[in-house]
Amino acid sequence: MTPFHTTRHQDVEHWTLNDPSTRNALSDAMVLGLFEACLRAKQDTTLRGIVLTGASGAFSAGGSLGGLASAIGQALQPGEDDPLIAMNRGFGDVLHALTELPQWLVIAVDGPAMGGGFGLVCCADLVIATERSVFATPEVTLGLPPAQIAPFVWQRLGDAVARQCLLSGARWSAAQAQTAGLVNTVVADDALDAAVADAVRALRTAAPGAVAATKQLLHRLRAKAPDLRTEAAIAFAAALRGPEAAAGLSAFAKKQPAPWLDVPPRSTAARVAAPQGGGSGLGRPGAGSKDGAA
Repeated sequence: MTPFHTTRHQDVEHWTLNDPSTRNALSDAMVLGLFEACLRAKQDTTLRGIVLTGASGAFSAGGSLGGLASAIGQALQPGEDDPLIAMNRGFGDVLHALTELPQWLVIAVDGPAMGGGFGLVCCADLVIATERSVFATPEVTLGLPPAQIAPFVWQRLGDAVARQCLLSGARWSAAQAQTAGLVNTVVADDALDAAVADAVRALRTAAPGAVAATKQLLHRLRAKAPDLRTEAAIAFAAALRGPEAAAGLSAFAKKQPAPWLDVPPRSTAARVAAPQGGGSGLGRPGAGSKDGAA
C-alpha cells in the first residue's frame, strides 16, 4: 500500500492520503508524494482540477513524529546542524505548493483533520466535510508550536479566529468549522462522494485559463505576507528538542494530563464542607486534549 496515491478521471485528479493504520498521519513518504504531485500538476495544462481526500474514514491525524522520536527532548551538539529544520520546512513547501496550484483544489474531509491535516484544509479553494468530521490544531497542548500551518490558518480564518484555535488546541465539529470559515459545505456522512461530484460539475463550468489567472491574482495577495517557512522550521525543531515537547508528548502517550495544566481550585462551598485539616483545598488536575496527535 502506498501512503499517497492519485487517480485521474478525464481532466480531474483525485489525490488520497492513504495510511489508514495511522489515520493518514503525514509521514515523510506521504509529504514527498504530495509535493511531487503538486509540482507535476502545476505543469499539466490538461488538468482542470484536483480533489484531495483521506482514506478509510479519516482525513489526516496530523504530522507523524515516528521518525523524530530520537530527537524529542534531545539538545544538539555545539555546531551541529539540525536535520529537523529541513524536514519540517519540507511540509511548509507542500503547503505553499498547494496554494500555488493553477487548478481548483477541492478538499473532502471525512473524520479527523488535525494539526498538519488542518493546515492542508486551509489551502483549499473549496472544503466539503461530513457531519462526523472534527478539526483541531492540538500542537500547543503537546508542547509544540503549530509552526508551518500557522500562516495558512491565519490567512484562511483571520487573526482573531486563528488565535482562538492555534493557541488553545480546541476541537471543532464540522458545523463549528463551517461557522469559522474553514469549511464551505457540511453534508451527511454518507453523502460526501455525491457532494464532491456536484462540486466538480459546478467548477468545470469555469474556463481553465480564467481559473488559473484568478488563482494567480489571489496568490499574489497571499504572497504579500512574509514567507515564514525557515523561521517556522527553526521554531518547531527547537521546541521538539526542548523540555515541554518531551513532557507533553510523554504525557499524551501515557494518556495523562500535561504537566503544565493548572490544578483548578475547589468551589467555595467545597472548601467550607471539607473537614478541618482534610486535604489541600485543591481539586484533581483536569484532563488535557488528547485528540490529533501530531
